[in-house]
Amino acid sequence: MQQHQNTRTHIEITEKDLPLCCPRPNMLSWNSHPRVFLQIEKEPSHEIICPYCSTKYKLV
Repeated sequence: MQQHQNTRTHIEITEKDLPLCCPRPNMLSWNSHPRVFLQIEKEPSHEIICPYCSTKYKLV
């Protein structure tokens, strides 16, 4: 699995990525925050922003 720094600010996910947590498994752990689960499926817009890193996730 290729790992990425936590520099992306917008990430599209699909239902297979649920439950959604941030940071994602392919992000480097050295520059991450504590893992938080985000309930994107309960949001009317199917978008949610991580309270730690401000990454915006969109369920497509």
